[in-house]
Amino acid sequence: MDAVALHLTKVAFGAESVEALAERLRVRGEEGPVFLTTRYLPKRHAEVAGQGSMYWILKHQLIARSPILGFGEAEGGRVAIHIDPKLVLVQARPKRAHQGWRYLEDADAPVDLGGAASGLADMPPALVGRLAELALI
Repeated sequence: MDAVALHLTKVAFGAESVEALAERLRVRGEEGPVFLTTRYLPKRHAEVAGQGSMYWILKHQLIARSPILGFGEAEGGRVAIHIDPKLVLVQARPKRAHQGWRYLEDADAPVDLGGAASGLADMPPALVGRLAELALI
């Protein structure tokens, strides 16, 4: 039986737009590995690492994801969640804000936007974000 991906959700704290979040991750990716820190290793980390994603919540909507590459150690005994700095836009879905991270089952995860036929991948993230806010995509 194939393993089903498990994902995490997190509020994109301090990001005012999808474009700002994408820029933040891009800059951090130029400086070295991109990771988030947390106090504890997720109990279900084996289900997340290498196949799951960090789904970002912005303005009470899941708007994008960053593939999770793995887990490691961070300063002060904390855990690093290593993510790909490339932001993948998803079909916006309402999601209440929360502190820290939460699990998201694969069956409940929104689908990726884009693909060659849709042209959405070529649009500026700010425009895609605004269209999603208006429930047009």
